[in-house]
Amino acid sequence: MKLNARTRAKLLATVSAVALAAGLAACGGGGGGGGNNDDEVEVWMSLDQPVIDGIQKQVDIQAKDEGITVKIERVDSIDKLIKTAIASGDTPDIATLPQPGVVASVVELGAAFPLDDVLDTDQLDTDMVAGALDSGVVDDKLYGLLLSMNVKSLIFYPKKAFEAAGYQEPTSLDELTALADQIKADGGTPWCLTMESGDATGWVATDWFEDLVMRFGGADYYRQWVAHEVPFNDATVKEAGEYFEGVFSTEGNVYGGREAITATPFGDAARPMFDDGGPSCWLLKQGSFFVGADFLPEDILANVDDELGVAGFPPAEAGGENPVLGGGDLAVMLSDDDATKKAMNILASADIATDAAPVSSFISPFKTTDMSIYPSETTKEIAQVAYDSTAFLFDGSDSMPAAVGAGTFWKEMTAWINGDEDLDKALTNIEDSWPAS
Repeated sequence: MKLNARTRAKLLATVSAVALAAGLAACGGGGGGGGNNDDEVEVWMSLDQPVIDGIQKQVDIQAKDEGITVKIERVDSIDKLIKTAIASGDTPDIATLPQPGVVASVVELGAAFPLDDVLDTDQLDTDMVAGALDSGVVDDKLYGLLLSMNVKSLIFYPKKAFEAAGYQEPTSLDELTALADQIKADGGTPWCLTMESGDATGWVATDWFEDLVMRFGGADYYRQWVAHEVPFNDATVKEAGEYFEGVFSTEGNVYGGREAITATPFGDAARPMFDDGGPSCWLLKQGSFFVGADFLPEDILANVDDELGVAGFPPAEAGGENPVLGGGDLAVMLSDDDATKKAMNILASADIATDAAPVSSFISPFKTTDMSIYPSETTKEIAQVAYDSTAFLFDGSDSMPAAVGAGTFWKEMTAWINGDEDLDKALTNIEDSWPAS
């Protein structure tokens, strides 16, 4: 048993978190921090199995040179399971967690070890997309290493029709508005905007809102807003909202009209771009995950590079600060033995994408990644949007208190878009809902 994987900090965390585990089944890791072999490292991930298989292949190559064995296990609901594991004192050595807020909660339980003296953070800061390390910082220390990322600051369009019409990808928000106006003048409908997602209806609007807040306020302002260091209804936030309101409320801007936005499933948004008679709508703001069989017609996906165009959601001003909204998985070290530190350094490499990216939608946060490993030009273009950005910023609603980020933020965006209340009321209601502590 690796005793140093059960430090005093972890014992204290177990005591403080035991109530959390009451009534819950023990976790299925079974390794107790890597089992009985001091050179064996257990890693939990919730990524798709083909991605894990690809990462495992590359990790094995480097692990052999380091004299360690790294076993990666796929687990579901890792954000909940890891807390149960902490309470029971049976954690893996490394866990990849889906949100900065989950990383912070693990740190608060005393279960994570800082990476500042484990990894070459100066080199990582150079090699990774701008701001990648910031996403794993808690209390001024690095606890989470961004292992994979998805990109949300994207605009998709029907490539052949777009080029035939002579349209150009916008380089500023003003140009984006002008493009929409031109599409309308040509007899088309600019935006494919749908939001219905059951109890989660509203999250599409929060992505829009977050992208606009970081553009009107900048990266630092966005971080302050997410942390509630500036009010939710601050003037800059309202300015972002007013731009979005111009998108969804202007007559003729949205396919189906304003009333269809929250009534139409979000997954159906892209399909009208490829109607037989030509695009019924032309522009879709969505994340990289939309390039998949669940969201695109089969024939479009089969010829995605020829059929689907993609551009970065533009900055407020051409050539200005150009942050990108996204998400991803953060590797957290839950043991501090030498083998685990070696494994963390292996994960902190662009090489782990070599076999994962070609068979999946995996996007590496390393700008040094060999672009030829990506399976399509479309994926390369999506990755390049992130690599060219001035800051990679995590989805804000995922980092806010759940009562806000997955509660009033969703609810109030929906009410506002439906016309049940105005922007000021929606923002004030969200601000008033923020927990006192």
